[in-house]
Amino acid sequence: MVHILSIESTTSVCSVALHVDGQLLGLMELHQDNVHSQQLMLLVEQLMDRTGIKTTDLSAIAVSSGPGSYTGLRIGLSIAKGMAFAMDIPLIGVDTLSALAKRVQPFLLGEARIIPMLDARRMEVYTAVYDQNLQELEALAPKIFENENPYSAYLNEGPVFFLGDGVKKLRHILAHSQAKLLDLMPSAETVGHLAFKKFQGGIFEDIAYFEPNYLKDFRVISSKKNMLLS
Repeated sequence: MVHILSIESTTSVCSVALHVDGQLLGLMELHQDNVHSQQLMLLVEQLMDRTGIKTTDLSAIAVSSGPGSYTGLRIGLSIAKGMAFAMDIPLIGVDTLSALAKRVQPFLLGEARIIPMLDARRMEVYTAVYDQNLQELEALAPKIFENENPYSAYLNEGPVFFLGDGVKKLRHILAHSQAKLLDLMPSAETVGHLAFKKFQGGIFEDIAYFEPNYLKDFRVISSKKNMLLS
């Protein structure tokens, strides 16, 4: 049997899951900001304990690879790399937006478009467009929304499912009779589903060189201090 431990840490959600042959065995999630460094490894330990799975049973470690929070990505990947290296098992990277899009896929009837959105800053989101089979129609990219909905063409063709933490701030722009606005966040559950397919195809990451997809360079903004000149 193939046992895969999956880690999702790209947003405010700390999420870990265990899958056996692609079927969910256990899931633990914590929806709280700024707790990844203290809670993520603890969730892993609790999940392993509650499911009765030992680290020696694991076949691979999967991790949500971005885009998302710089800090969350770094913490999640550090834990995933450390476990994979220590146990000498494969590391599997799973695109965050693909895994988010998969959350709504089981509920689709007929043709539809899925547009996951992760909040970047101001009126910007990280987004991509998928069809009902999770085939990519528009590649992952940062997109700035102003006053018009850039997805009007899709909305005129049929239902479009928008999901992720970027949707809330864009509700007034996305509003349309064909728009389905869902309050769904990334989860290790769907990371694990996609990871199993990669495991079957032997698609693994190089533990030493694999880096998350930050999509944009991390920037540190220095604070400005008023100085009095005498």
